Amino acid sequence: MAYLFTSESVSEGHPDKVADQISDAILDEILRQDSESKVACETLVTTGLVVVSGEIKTSGYVPVQQVARRVIERIGYTKAEYMFDSGSCGVISALHEQSADINRGVEREDPDNQGAGDQGMMFGYACRETEEYMPLPLYLSHLLLIELAAIRREGKEMTYLRPDSKSQVTLEYTDDNKPKRIHTIVISTQHDDFSKPKDKSPEAARLADHAMLAQITDDVKTILIPRVKSKLHEELHPLFDNELILHVNPTGKFVIGGPHGDTGLTGRKIIVDTYGGKGAHGGGAFSGKDSSKVDRSAAYAVRHIAKNLVAAGVADEALVQVAYAIGVAKPVGLYVNTYGTAKVNLNDGEIAAKLNELFDLRPAAIVKRFGLKNPIFEATAAYGHMGRKPYKADVTFIESGKEVLRQVEFFAWEKLDYVEAIKKSFNL
Repeated sequence: MAYLFTSESVSEGHPDKVADQISDAILDEILRQDSESKVACETLVTTGLVVVSGEIKTSGYVPVQQVARRVIERIGYTKAEYMFDSGSCGVISALHEQSADINRGVEREDPDNQGAGDQGMMFGYACRETEEYMPLPLYLSHLLLIELAAIRREGKEMTYLRPDSKSQVTLEYTDDNKPKRIHTIVISTQHDDFSKPKDKSPEAARLADHAMLAQITDDVKTILIPRVKSKLHEELHPLFDNELILHVNPTGKFVIGGPHGDTGLTGRKIIVDTYGGKGAHGGGAFSGKDSSKVDRSAAYAVRHIAKNLVAAGVADEALVQVAYAIGVAKPVGLYVNTYGTAKVNLNDGEIAAKLNELFDLRPAAIVKRFGLKNPIFEATAAYGHMGRKPYKADVTFIESGKEVLRQVEFFAWEKLDYVEAIKKSFNL
């Protein structure tokens, strides 16, 4: 029987994502100065206020106010009427030193045997629904908000847009789990109060709000959705049919938003960060954590395994789980579920055993494989940590008090660099 599946995304201006981006920007600033830093940075944002707290072990200096204000300005909170803006919000730092009890379990004389920064299980997932090997509902949810933010920054159309927004895509699947059509799209976007009532009567207020909603809805239909379709391969265009249900700002009005409308906290959008509810999630958040925290580094590692496994043709869909004990380098277990889509004459346990031989999942090996001591994390903190395109860019480091420009790789866990090794191991 055909079924529906839904995923959501939130924009860089969503209060929880503002918090994530500040936490990761602070992490990057510390790593620019000291690549061996240990960081667990949490951020809270609310009306006119940013609070940064957490534990840090570093030889570097963190200009918390400067970093937080830069991120808030980049996102677009630059007007006092938002009740949260880069120039006037308060910024409080409550950072302190990392627990020595935790540190002693992580650092080793032999760096290759660095212990896991915490216990826990992490999941990676991949499927064939998109070129990025990501679930299509989440991919579309992200793309809708990426384009909405691009329209806002261009400032030529939909000039009433404010930074906070959310999307949700419900996809109808066939009996054999293939995307059939987009059933429902929900777009909630913060906006200026651009239609004023003619007088102070409730009816005038209602008419003004209705006019705003009608304009935003029409613009989503005629500007946003065509731009999104233009970014997709033509074979996906028929998913947008005439039966598509579209909800735009379902409450009728979304002027009050961002940290003024809802307090934001680091780590509250972990499903948006990963697979939109497909596969599984171990529960740990990513942003603000350095790579010794396997919540982050190992989640990247098992996404890398799952993606390369599917790309190599071992299965059409794969879920990979790894688990650790705090202070212990080697994982306590590796699990694979191919959902019955395996193309090899092996069960999932046998597939997992082969992957265990191919991939070194000790924390230090993961860090080396993906360059996770580099300041690459602010870029991950909006629109998903998975399914992004790897790229290289120049980054400024501080070494012996001097600025040094070095090229680093971003989203290295998305590379398909183990496909041939997997094919060889599985005789494909």
